[in-house]
Amino acid sequence: MRICSPENPLKLAVLISGNGSNLQAIIDTISDEFPAEICVVLSDQKNAYGLERAKRAEISIEVLSQDEFADKKAYDEALQACLDRYQPGLIVLAGFMRILTAPVISHFENRIINIHPSLLPKYPGLHTHEQALQAKDVLHGATVHVVTSELDKGPIIMQASVPISSSDDLHSLKHKVHALEHKLYPEVIRLYATGRLNFKENSVWLDDEKLSNTGLAFRMYY
Repeated sequence: MRICSPENPLKLAVLISGNGSNLQAIIDTISDEFPAEICVVLSDQKNAYGLERAKRAEISIEVLSQDEFADKKAYDEALQACLDRYQPGLIVLAGFMRILTAPVISHFENRIINIHPSLLPKYPGLHTHEQALQAKDVLHGATVHVVTSELDKGPIIMQASVPISSSDDLHSLKHKVHALEHKLYPEVIRLYATGRLNFKENSVWLDDEKLSNTGLAFRMYY
């Protein structure tokens, strides 16, 4: 059984590729009442601004650039070995723009989560905001899910939604969804760190109750 406390916090590894705004939201949320700590921030981009955020918060950083490795297999082996050194209890993908391969996912099974800018199963992959606008959707949002070998198809943990107004464009909709993400991701981590949330049997469990693979632990509206 996972037991976390301020004396024995959940160790988080946060993987980023860019600005790191979700990383910052997580840093800002962790407190004595939130039994988690970021043990490492890892990026595949040496100039990612999120690394500066980590440095300011005195968090260890690692940079693994693809051009330092012969191929994707070598990169993923190095990624796995790097994360193993930190022994994270949960790996948080926060704008990490690489697709993890099956061996890495299997090695850290049920310990990797991702945030995706759509209401999955709608719009997996890229360009989600454009697709929502083109489809004239009335709602858009973000989803936190367990990472599996199927891209953006792991069990859904939590979603947050916002209405799309007639005046929204790509920039305004992206801004709305980013604001959701900054509330949604820390909440999921808090629930996991406090033991209420678990992932097993390809399902999400909340307060020891198994949810359906397509069900939601929570839905938040703004």
